[in-house]
Order: sequence, then C-alpha cells, then structure tokens
Amino acid sequence: MTKEDRVTRRVYLDYAATTPMHGDVVQAMIPYMSGMFGNPSSGHTFGQEARAAVEDARVQVASLLGAASDEIVFTSGGTESDNLAVKGVAYANRDRGNHIITTSVEHLAVLEPSRFLQTQGFDVTYLPVDKYGLVDPDAVEKAITDRTILISVMYANNEVGTIEPIIEIGRIARSKGVYFHTDAVQAVGHVPVNVDELKVDLLSISAHKLSGPKGVGALYVRNGTKITSFLHGGEQEHMRRASTENVTGIVGLGKAMEIAGGEIAAESKRIVKLRDRLIKDLFKHIDDIRLNGHPKLRLPNNVNVSFDYVEGQTVASHLDMAGIAVSTASACQAGHKDPSHVLMAMGYIPEEARNSIRFSLGRESTPDDIDYVMEVLPSIIKKLRKSSHR
Repeated sequence: MTKEDRVTRRVYLDYAATTPMHGDVVQAMIPYMSGMFGNPSSGHTFGQEARAAVEDARVQVASLLGAASDEIVFTSGGTESDNLAVKGVAYANRDRGNHIITTSVEHLAVLEPSRFLQTQGFDVTYLPVDKYGLVDPDAVEKAITDRTILISVMYANNEVGTIEPIIEIGRIARSKGVYFHTDAVQAVGHVPVNVDELKVDLLSISAHKLSGPKGVGALYVRNGTKITSFLHGGEQEHMRRASTENVTGIVGLGKAMEIAGGEIAAESKRIVKLRDRLIKDLFKHIDDIRLNGHPKLRLPNNVNVSFDYVEGQTVASHLDMAGIAVSTASACQAGHKDPSHVLMAMGYIPEEARNSIRFSLGRESTPDDIDYVMEVLPSIIKKLRKSSHR
C-alpha cells in the first residue's frame, strides 16, 4: 500500500452507531419524497396511497419479528420506542403496581426513563451483571414482587455486544404475569428475533441500525398489553402514538427489515468470520489487551477491547486520523468524559473503563478493512504507550 493510499483510505467500523442506507432502501423511499406525498390520514387517493405504503411496511416489520401487523407501532427511533415501552406500561398499569426491574447496563433510553419514573413514585430495581455483562435470570426472578409491572432487559448490549438470556427471562416474566420489554435495537438484523420464542410483550427497533434511515423505528406491542401513549393528539397508530406518520422513513424501515430477513443467516456467518479474525489478530499483534463482553454470547459484529495504559478516546482519535472510524462507547454518549457505565457495571475501575474501543462491523466490511486496521493500530498503541511512560 502506498503512502497516498494510506492517507486517502477510509474504513468505517462503527456500524453499531449507525449504518449507511442500503441502495434498495433509498430507491424504495424516493417516490414518497416527491409524487406520493399524501398524508396517510387523508381520505382521498393521495392519502390512501401513503396509507397503503405505511401498512405494507407494517407487514414487513411484523414479518421479520414473527408478529401480527397490528402489533407494530411506528416511532421516531429506538429512544422513543424504549420510552413508550417503559413509561407507557408504567402509567397504564399503575393501579396494579409501581415496581420496575431493569439492569445496570441498559441503554440510556431505558435507564433515563426509569430514573424519571422514580421521581413519579415508581420503584426501580437495577440488577447487577457479571464480568461479561450478563444478567442472571435467577436474580430477575428473585427481584419480582407482587407490585412488579414491568421487566426491561436489552437483547444485546450496544457497547460490549453481550447477548442476554432473554428467552429464560421471558419465561420467568410470563409465568409471573409481568410485562417484559427488550431493547433489541442492536440485535434486529444481526441475529434471529422472534417475539413468540422470546416471550416478550414489547420490543424496540431502530431503522438506522440495519441499513435504514435515521429518525424512524418501531415498537412491537403484543396484543392485549396495557399501554398508554405519551404523545397525545390525533388517532394515528391505533391511538398509541399521535402525529402524522413519517411515511418516507417508515417505507425505508420496512424495506430494510425485508432485506435483513433475506440476508441474516449468510451475512451473520460472514461477519462472524471477520469479527473472529479481528479478535485473533488484535491479540496476536498487541500485548496487554482484553476482550470486553462475553467471548461467545456476543453479537456477530461486535469487537470491544481495552488496551492497557492508553485511553480509548486517544486511540480512536489516532485511528480517525488514519481514516478508520471506531468508537469508545455508545454514540449517544460521545463526548462525555465519564467512563462507560456498562464497563463500570461489569466491575472495571474508571481507568480500565476509559481504555476501551468498540469496533463494529457491517455489510460493507471486508477482510481488507481488517488488514488495514492491523497495519496501523499496533504502531499507534506502541507510540501512545511509549509517550505515557508506562
């Protein structure tokens, strides 16, 4: 590789933050940006064209989840879906109880609504995790009381990629008559997700994590689940989410889900090979390194590692100068100086938690990308450690 190639090479390894839109998704959306612009609530032909597109997308989303189409509520993204699930179930079931169970490693879109509900008279149990980021299903069961109305445990962690024991927790929640929500934003499109097998009552997804557009997502709500909307106005989404639907975005989400459904098996297998190769090469060429998260129960595309004696943000900045995009934690926490709450919950001290880097792979990732990372990263680590006088 020439010096010119090295300077101009751009490698994107931050797919957990967001993904480029698939070309077929873009093409599906284009007609609804111009000629087919109707409001789906309008009764005329323009409106009914838009309504048909929304309902087609609803079927596409439901199909990949193994759900009924009327169980899909379109939202503005994963954060709104999580908020609707947590707050919506809490307020709708306050007459039954005021206790919520979640974990210490959830996305802020679950943690912050839970903390807010504590100011409104709700009790929240934040369960600990082990060194891999796994929550113990037995701990979930022991935490349930006669006042528990909701359990919210993410399908897979957005930072370290650990896949939680959702099926076991779903069985426990079902046996106790407690609603169960999972934030599956990082999982959908990467691993099989079937709401009946998981025994979940609510499940959050976000389009831009699976080659769809930003600003749109969905919440699966099992029929019979008692939930209230926190957006009041019109009667859209069967009165579960007021506001004119984002038709263009919803069409994009539907197409992205359809594509994911057709590719998931082969693509996951391909990505796992790249992931495992990256992990192997990192440990082969760099000393004093650790893999964060579970070594086997992890997302196909996630490699989260810590390099001793160097801060992750500094490593990420040097990689960026070399044209390689990675992250140190959730994109929602970018710029924060506090150490990762996920790694802290896993037992890391602040200095260790600040040393982490997340590589996340996607559809456009190639073996050449891994080669380039390994060409530049070892020298970066060596240089930074030398300057740190370890």
